Amino acid sequence: MPFGDREDELWEAMKPRFKPRTVGDPNIRYARHLINGTGPFAASASSPTPARDVRGTLARVVRRTPEVVVKVTGRKKGAGHLGAHLDYIGRHGDIALETRDGEQITTKADAARIADEWSDALYWRQGTTVSAVAMVFSMPAGTDPETVKQAVRDAAESLIGDNHDYVMALHTDTDRPHVHLTVQAEGLDRKRFDPRREDLFRFREAFAEALRGRGVEAEATPRYTRGEGRAGTSMALTQLRARIRSGASRQPTEADLRQAREAMQIALGKAQQPPFVSKTRDRWTETKRTFEAAAERLDRTGNREDRRLARDVRQFIQQRADIETIPDRMLRDAEKRVRDAQARAKLDQQPGRDVPRGTPPPPSRRR
Repeated sequence: MPFGDREDELWEAMKPRFKPRTVGDPNIRYARHLINGTGPFAASASSPTPARDVRGTLARVVRRTPEVVVKVTGRKKGAGHLGAHLDYIGRHGDIALETRDGEQITTKADAARIADEWSDALYWRQGTTVSAVAMVFSMPAGTDPETVKQAVRDAAESLIGDNHDYVMALHTDTDRPHVHLTVQAEGLDRKRFDPRREDLFRFREAFAEALRGRGVEAEATPRYTRGEGRAGTSMALTQLRARIRSGASRQPTEADLRQAREAMQIALGKAQQPPFVSKTRDRWTETKRTFEAAAERLDRTGNREDRRLARDVRQFIQQRADIETIPDRMLRDAEKRVRDAQARAKLDQQPGRDVPRGTPPPPSRRR
């Protein structure tokens, strides 16, 4: 490894570091164990921690390897809600649901039976309780759908298969092949499945590793590592925007209206950009410095492959001189609208071309 003592610094620039919240977080002990690698996450002799492929990750980042997508799309409460969800991802019987044991579920009655079994164990809990967590795993267009499905199964089996039951369904009705994974919330040891940001990132890494093991290039890195400042949107907001684009709805979303109002206030000089925008730029600046230092060390190794990777790293940095967040994009649009309005106002104040020079302006009307 050509990075020596600076390997940890480069790795931290490409992988996120999660900090547990210390106030009012009921999962603080769980988060600390997860981050520190203690408790249930302590490495044992039978399952050693895999070696970090720092150089390989850097190469995949700068060469724009496709990034895996893992999202939580909802939490299903009760047998009725869960049964409707299973019927939906099974396309009302047209797509088979696969269980953890490989059983094929093709009828609505069988899906309803699973929903009842997963919900009956919660009868002793007061109030409505989550019966299952719905997730989606997807890859860009052109990826083999069957490979995506098997990679999702590997990721689920390695992370939750020993404690939680699950069903999965492969969908190919869009350009991006994706798998709906529905996980039983109540585990065999009575622990609840409630994935947080840290858990989702572990799923992303396991999914990407399973794809690479099957010959499909994939990576799981944070947005700021790739110089991308725009966050993903929720499934509900994506669907609302799709309805607006298709003409089915003319009502803008509340999120878009709020962002437009805030951007206009900033463009008029009445407000400032949110603090996270400057923090995002600072983080990207620091990441670029780390990548530049890595490129210099690669050049000094004398290896042809290392020099080629150093060239790709510098080209990657050059093409991403700055990072643009959603507030940046909204501000750019707002500033354009302000300039256009000022230009129209200036044009309206100019006298007409057919009016002789020196003609006094008409008197203003007074009521």
